[in-house]
Amino acid sequence: MDILRFITAGSVDDGKSTLIGRLLYDSKSILIDQMEALEKQSRLKEDGEIDLALVTDGLRAEREQGITIDVAYKYFSTAKRKFIIADAPGHIQYTRNMVTGASKADLIIILIDARNGVAEQTRRHSIIASLLNIPHLVVAINKMDLVDFAEDIYNNIVIDYSEMGKSLGLKDIHFLPISALRGDNIVEKSENLSWYHGETLLQLLENIHLDNDINLTVPRFPIQFVIRPQTEELPDYRGYAGKLISGIYRTGDQIMVLPSGLKSRISSIEVGGKQVDFAYAPQSAVITLIDDIDIGRGDLLVKEDHLPQVNQELDVLLCWMDKKPLHPGNKYILQINSLTIKAMVREIEYRLDVNTLTKNEEVYEAMLNDIVKVSIRTAAPLPFDSYKDLRVNGGAILIDETSNATVGACMIQ
Repeated sequence: MDILRFITAGSVDDGKSTLIGRLLYDSKSILIDQMEALEKQSRLKEDGEIDLALVTDGLRAEREQGITIDVAYKYFSTAKRKFIIADAPGHIQYTRNMVTGASKADLIIILIDARNGVAEQTRRHSIIASLLNIPHLVVAINKMDLVDFAEDIYNNIVIDYSEMGKSLGLKDIHFLPISALRGDNIVEKSENLSWYHGETLLQLLENIHLDNDINLTVPRFPIQFVIRPQTEELPDYRGYAGKLISGIYRTGDQIMVLPSGLKSRISSIEVGGKQVDFAYAPQSAVITLIDDIDIGRGDLLVKEDHLPQVNQELDVLLCWMDKKPLHPGNKYILQINSLTIKAMVREIEYRLDVNTLTKNEEVYEAMLNDIVKVSIRTAAPLPFDSYKDLRVNGGAILIDETSNATVGACMIQ
């Protein structure tokens, strides 16, 4: 059974937490003890209904203010698929949290309040979805009950968003009229929206096709661990363990180790403790090579017909996540998959206005939540792909050397 990772985003009070609560509640994914705790903690409504937003609003500050600050993760499954949900904050000052939650998402649900239409945060989150190259997008037009389930209001928002989505290059957009509070079109079809003939939200999530999102053409295998038992039975065994992030590897394939450039051939592949003829993304595997060559954690096994770039100079679109500003000359640890390496930010080229996509080149530092284009130099050459071409090998993070905190999310250009 495959896993769909998705994130909800939108303006403050558009109903993101309520949507997730309703989805979990109506799909019977809330356990009895969780339900009892929810009833005790709930801010009861006038009609006695439970406040479903509390399913995800876990921080005390969030509950007091009625907003989402942190990224809350929830897990549930149906007969067709498993799901991991990230509920992202809507406030502008928590943009970094939204980027964190969206970086691994297969799909994003952007909520729009039917009364307000496409808002500033709608555009902001759509731009971030475009920058992060999220494969699938659902535009859930919420609070349809507050506009008398009017089809013309829904259609006007679809037209407005479609124009914006086209300008941003967004693909595979699905539109859906809902009422998260009342449960219309979340799990069951709504009689109030009889003019809508598409799938419910849960049906959409169950049926989104994910196989095409995995790149099986470009082989990338980052080494996470070198297995050396050095026992009497296996005195010379050397296996390279990791997860195939893309592509297919077969026994007998000629491979190249990067960044060293050493070449060898695959002698065996193990998946789940059993020897197999081939392995493919996103499987975890142990690969052994014919030659005894120097390979360690962070090295990348590739094939010569699909080579990545190998360089010390990186052009990066960076979302800054630290309260301390970023200045040219600052030094950090850069991590891409299992590889960590010292790096320095050489130059800030511009700050991107995520509301208009304009570039401000008069910039000398990056502040919290800024998205900036920077040039980075690493201590040694490293293999990478552009984020646009191969997301799994084009995303990286910057780590503060002293605090070990993640301070930046990188999209390598």
